[in-house]
Amino acid sequence: MHTAPGHGREDYLTGLRYGLPVLSPVDNAGRFTEEAGPYAGLEIMAANQRICDDLRASGHLLAQDKVTHSYPHCWRCKKPVIFRATEQWFIGMENNDLRKKALAAIRQVNWTPSWGMERIYGMVEGRPDWCLSRQRAWGVPITAIMCVKCGHIINNEAINRTIEELFAREGADAWFSHELQDFTGPAAVCGQCGAADFAKETDILDVWFDSGVSFAAVLEERGLPTPADLYLEGSDQHRGWFQSALLASVGTRGTAPYRGVLTHGFVVDGQGRKMSKSIGNVIAPGEIIKEYGADILRLWVASEDYRDDIKISAEILRRLSEAYRKIRNTVRYMLGNLSDFSPAADAVALADMPEIDRWAISQFELVKRRVMQGYDNFEFHMVFHTLYQFCTVTMSAFYLDILKDRLYTELDRSPARMAAQTVLYEILDGMTRLMSPVLSFTAAEVWDHLPAAAGREENIFLAGFPPVKEENLNKELNWDWERLQTVRAEITKVLEMARQNKVIGHSLEAEVWLAVPADLADFLADRWQTLETICIVSRLYKATAAPEGAIASEEIPGLAVLVKSSAAEKCERCWLRSETVGQNGEHPTICARCSTVIRALEPAGD
Repeated sequence: MHTAPGHGREDYLTGLRYGLPVLSPVDNAGRFTEEAGPYAGLEIMAANQRICDDLRASGHLLAQDKVTHSYPHCWRCKKPVIFRATEQWFIGMENNDLRKKALAAIRQVNWTPSWGMERIYGMVEGRPDWCLSRQRAWGVPITAIMCVKCGHIINNEAINRTIEELFAREGADAWFSHELQDFTGPAAVCGQCGAADFAKETDILDVWFDSGVSFAAVLEERGLPTPADLYLEGSDQHRGWFQSALLASVGTRGTAPYRGVLTHGFVVDGQGRKMSKSIGNVIAPGEIIKEYGADILRLWVASEDYRDDIKISAEILRRLSEAYRKIRNTVRYMLGNLSDFSPAADAVALADMPEIDRWAISQFELVKRRVMQGYDNFEFHMVFHTLYQFCTVTMSAFYLDILKDRLYTELDRSPARMAAQTVLYEILDGMTRLMSPVLSFTAAEVWDHLPAAAGREENIFLAGFPPVKEENLNKELNWDWERLQTVRAEITKVLEMARQNKVIGHSLEAEVWLAVPADLADFLADRWQTLETICIVSRLYKATAAPEGAIASEEIPGLAVLVKSSAAEKCERCWLRSETVGQNGEHPTICARCSTVIRALEPAGD
């Protein structure tokens, strides 16, 4: 087997190992050089037959045949490719301790996900010198001027300043459009040998060097802070942009060009397959926006864990659309109950609110912190899931369901109703700020209709996140309400069974008897009315022992629940079943509580 150190990477390395000469008798045009003797000047493909003929004539050719093989061909023009050893430009990884400095800088960067640090660290640790030159007809040129006689690189301030000025006016193509003397001047001579014959380098820079120095053009050129807060790209860029930028910045600035780096996976279809036109599984962003709206596309991005490949399909988008509608409907309900609320005039102090309102504020304080932590850590799926869970479970399925009675039946200016509105405003204002980076169009729409507090930013995207308020977080209250909700959940189970058995329709038609164990009885002693309210039943009775027909709880030992249909009349205003319905002759179809509200609404003297 022949070995040609000048024509192939493995042969080149073998030649270095055994001290073989690196012969490469082919010029830039693909023709043999004088080193090829009688074949000098011939194009290498055309010379093949002549060489075979000469070997045959001299008796050295044993056989000649054609074989099909996989030797490289150009992907564009499909012609065969020949490898040859040529002079190149390199950045030495050991020069000026570049490798050592780069590895130290890597450990100062915040990598998301954290495994990114080990990935790029290993690549830099083991990488060879950086070959900067490429032999292409387009690109950013390597601006080197060499003495033809001795090969010395002409590098002085005057020539460099001329190159810089021409590039600033005309772009990098000035290197190719101008004569050499436009850069050197007519009287230039080589400082090494005194010759006056020069040549321009025709190689271009590795494109990774172009992107690697973008921090200088994007940040430094515009007077923006450096290093950048974040570099964001796919996980393949640990060997690409992230690394080229690191080496360029460490080599020239002594520091990494970024404080943080975030890498993400790639978009695949619902079955995890790479998107391909031939397969027909490509989903264009424009099509998603046209069918679902831009916020659904943004929500999909936020809901996925980008650290792995990201799936997308029509089914995934449908599920996200449903999730979006639940968030939007929750927001719309809250907004609809704030139409007559003024933050400046009607807000109720936290200390004056009912306990359930203080609990809701405390729960939102937890949401704020978790969502902002998600943004800080680039865990956008945490942002989505936290807001979705809060809207659908904490608010819609619990707090807002309970709040309806106060919002709809109390006097509009009553302290109880204004306290509820204060909570809705506080939460909706904060939620709109928190969702704005993801559900941008929805947040902007809400912001335009949300009652404005004094000094509030006109545009949601100029507003900051809601501030953390330590006074709003009540851990003891959270614990008490977690226990209350556990009891409520057991009652709700029996209410649902009664509904299925046609004992009741709506929960407000029910009256409930509850037997509780001693330790729970002490806890509920001052919270019985609260428990009745949050269960959304007409009456909740305390039973000293489990009533006949009661259902024992499997979750809370000693707890038993009996549900009956209330025999009292239904108030047509608040829907509660109450013995007081019919006691007011002027309003015989409503309860005493609603009669009081109605009287307060009637004009004086009527």
